[in-house]
Amino acid sequence: PRDRQHRLLDLFTQHNARIERLIGIDYAPATYQRYRTTLYHLRRYPQQRGQEDLPVEEIDGPFVNDFDYYLRTERQCNNNTTVKYLRNLHKIILQALRQGWITQDPFIHYQGRKKTVDRPYLDQAELDALTEKTFPIPRLAQIRDIFLFACYTGLAYIDVAQLTPEHLSRHVDGSWWIRTQRQKTKTPSLIPVLPQAQTLIDRYRDHPEALAQGTLLPVKSNQKTNAYLKEIADLCGITKKLTFHVARHTFATTVTLSNGVPIETVSAMLGHRSIQTTQHYARIVQRKAGEDMKALEEKLARKSPPAGQIKKLS
Repeated sequence: PRDRQHRLLDLFTQHNARIERLIGIDYAPATYQRYRTTLYHLRRYPQQRGQEDLPVEEIDGPFVNDFDYYLRTERQCNNNTTVKYLRNLHKIILQALRQGWITQDPFIHYQGRKKTVDRPYLDQAELDALTEKTFPIPRLAQIRDIFLFACYTGLAYIDVAQLTPEHLSRHVDGSWWIRTQRQKTKTPSLIPVLPQAQTLIDRYRDHPEALAQGTLLPVKSNQKTNAYLKEIADLCGITKKLTFHVARHTFATTVTLSNGVPIETVSAMLGHRSIQTTQHYARIVQRKAGEDMKALEEKLARKSPPAGQIKKLS
């Protein structure tokens, strides 16, 4: 009989158990959840039915391509989600390859590629509407404030949730900065505390939840936060799907790049390992500028006489 440790699902289960123990140390909860979901789909993959597990050495190119097809059709996953799941599977395969349990990478001819998608963000009018809205329910105001803090710092949910007062440092000129490390990429981030963010820090300085958690801000769970953000968006008349990550996109586009902050500076504050990741936001800003100028051109055309009718100065 084959050794259980050389079987795909068993290897994946062991891998996920290690990831779970490293949550908050090397991995975010969302990363662990993605690996769990990949394993969930693998267990239900038709080629696995009727068999408790597959020996990892039997995973070949057709298996990989058919799993890709299964995710897109039976599970109705979009392209980028499918590619993410296949990358998770590839990690397990590479471990087997390094251990010498297999001699060839079955992914060598896999052609799956992530497609660039537009990342939703709030424009200035939407950001103002969110800021100025008065909420009668305290929990909604609190969630809104934590979201706005992310809009003005560019931090992801897990990074905001893990912030403590110790992450604040004072510059020689008296300004406050956030010194932290991105949970996702382990890259350092040095972010100036803008006045809007400072106001929110001051507002929640003595909040019971933050004091109990030892954190800078009273952050609720990611699931609750995103559920409340949907309600907040409705109350503010924002039609975009509002999730916490929209705040990070808003910082990159509306708050920084649109206001002339150099892309290299934005990339460093976001903790991107490559400036190419940040360039996607720059393209969004450029496209928005083009749309705004086109709208201005049409507005001027309605108000002004045709160019041929403009009188010359005598």
